[in-house]
Amino acid sequence: MEYVYAALILHKLGKEINEVSLKKVLEAAGANVDEGKIKALVSALKGIDIEKELKEAAVAPVAAVSTGDPKEVKKEEKKEEEDKKGEEQAAAGLGALFG
Repeated sequence: MEYVYAALILHKLGKEINEVSLKKVLEAAGANVDEGKIKALVSALKGIDIEKELKEAAVAPVAAVSTGDPKEVKKEEKKEEEDKKGEEQAAAGLGALFG
C-alpha cells in the first residue's frame, strides 16, 4: 500500500511517477524498498489518468448509495438510530454508576 501512497504523493506534487522518484519517496519514509514492486507499479500506471481515476473513485460510493434499494437505506437508517439509542442508554447507565 505504501507504494500506491508514494505514487499519489508524487502525483499530488506534480512530479513524474517513475522508479527513481518512487524509490526516493519510499526510502525517505523509511520503507523497505522492493524494486520489483516499484517496477510493477510504474508499469501498471503507464497510460492511467490518475486524476480521472480519483474523481471516479470519489463518486462511486455516492452513486452506489443513491441507486440503492430504498428499503435497504431505510433499514440502515433505522439500525443507526437503534445503535445511537443503545449508546445513549449505555452512557446513562455509566453515569448512574459514577453519578
